[in-house]
Parts: sequence; C-alpha cells; structure tokens
Amino acid sequence: MKSYLPLIIGMGLVTYIPRLAPLLFLTNKELNPKLKQFLQFIPYTSLSILIVRGVLTSTSDMLLPTFVGIALAGIVAYFKSNLVLSVLVAIAASFVVINI
Repeated sequence: MKSYLPLIIGMGLVTYIPRLAPLLFLTNKELNPKLKQFLQFIPYTSLSILIVRGVLTSTSDMLLPTFVGIALAGIVAYFKSNLVLSVLVAIAASFVVINI
C-alpha cells in the first residue's frame, strides 16, 4: 500500500508557501500605490472568474440557480462590499432555487 502522506504534505507546502512568502516579505514595507491598488482588485477578479466559469459551464437545468445566485451576489456586493457575504448569499440562494 502506497503512502499518500508525502503527497499530502507536498501539496500543502506548495499551497501554503505562496501565501506565506508575501506576508513575510511585504509586511511593514511601503508598496508602490499602483501595485497596492492592483493587489486590492485580486479578490474581486478571482470571484468574477469563478462566476463567469460557473455560468459558462452550467448545464441547461442549472441556468436558473446560476443566474439567481449571480444576481443576488451582485446586489449584496454592491450594497455591502463584502466578498464573503456575497459568496455565501449566492450559494444559499442557488441551493434554495435548486431545492424548490
């Protein structure tokens, strides 16, 4: 029986190090304002990519839950400016529409 522990540890390191390195090396350093502004858009861009991918890959029976989730996520994001809340509302709305 093969042991998957080295694989799991390796995947954890590969995932964790790119997140830890900027935190260690960029903390308490003055960043270029344009770079700082660019970095602030990354979470919203990532969310947009996930949403567009979900829309493009959704099947015909999942179109309504997809569009309801997107619409509510957009509304919540516009009024609350909270990324996590937007995602959670979209997931909950899609779940409700699927189970109706």
